[in-house]
Amino acid sequence: MSHSAMALSGSWLEHTLDGRPASHAALARPFVHWFLLHRARRRASSRRHTVSSETRIRHEVRSALALMTWLDEQACRVEDLDQDLIDRRLDERPGRGALIRSFLIWTAARKLTPRLNAPRHVQQEPDDLLPEDERWRLLKRCLTDETLPRDVRAAGGLLLLFGLTTARSRHLTDEDLEERGSDTYLRLGRHPLPLPPQPAVLLHGLAERPMAKTMIPHSRTGPRLPFPGRLSDQPIRRDTLTAKLAHHGIGARPARNAALAGLANEPPAAIIAGFLGMHPNTAVRWSRFVGSDWTDYIKARPEDAGIKE
Repeated sequence: MSHSAMALSGSWLEHTLDGRPASHAALARPFVHWFLLHRARRRASSRRHTVSSETRIRHEVRSALALMTWLDEQACRVEDLDQDLIDRRLDERPGRGALIRSFLIWTAARKLTPRLNAPRHVQQEPDDLLPEDERWRLLKRCLTDETLPRDVRAAGGLLLLFGLTTARSRHLTDEDLEERGSDTYLRLGRHPLPLPPQPAVLLHGLAERPMAKTMIPHSRTGPRLPFPGRLSDQPIRRDTLTAKLAHHGIGARPARNAALAGLANEPPAAIIAGFLGMHPNTAVRWSRFVGSDWTDYIKARPEDAGIKE
C-alpha cells in the first residue's frame, strides 16, 4: 500500500469518526492502523496496491462502525458479542458477514470477544433447536422450581418464553418494568410486552433485593439491576449468566431458537418485532421457517405451564 493511500485512509478515518461516540473511535483506530493497514502492507509487498483494496478497507470500517451502533441500540457492548448476536445482526443485514469478519478476527485476537463466525450468507434454517416439549419442561421448571437460583429462573424464563438473550437480559433495569393495575409489562421494543405473573414476580424480586456488600464502597443512585455483577451497579457478565443457565441444563442458543419458533407460529411477524425489539426481517424469517416446514412440529402450549394467555 502506498504512503499516499495510507495517509488517505488515516484522514478518511478521522473524518468518518467525527461525531461518533468515543468508545467507537477507541476501537476503530487500532482496528484500522494495527490490523487493516498492517494487512494491506503485507499484501502490497507481493502485489501492487489497487483502488479496490482501499475501497475494501473503507467498507470494512463502515461495517464495523455500523455493528457498534447496532450494539448500542441493543444496550450491548462489543464485549457482549456472541454468536446469537452476530446471527441476529446478519439476519437484519444479510450478506454483510464478509465485511465484519475482519473486525471479529481482530476483536477475538484482542480477547475482547470469543471467536465468532460471520458467514457470507445467513443460514436459512436454525441448526440447533430445542424440542418443543423440552422447552416447556424447562420453562415450567424455571417458573416453579424454587430450588433453582432466582436469577437463573428469571433469565431462563425470559429466554424460553421470548427468546431474550443473556446479552439483553443482563442490561434490564427496574425501569424496564411497567405496572398497569395488576399487570406487569416489560419494555423491550416499541410496544410494552405483557409479562406472565411468575416472570414478573421473579424480576421484581431480583430488582428489589438488598444490594450485596462489596469490598469497594460505592453508592448507587441509578436504576436497579435484576442481574447485577460483582458490583451491584454493574450488570453481570454475559458469559457468566450464560454459563449459569447451562449449569442448570438450559442451553442459550437452542432455547432461544425454540422460543422464537414458538412465537413465530402465532402472531404476525410485525407484532413479534414490535414487542421484542426485533428487526422485522428476523421476525419474517422465523415466520417463514415455521410456516413452511415446522407447523406440525410446534406443539400446543400445555395448560399447566403456568402462563397466562
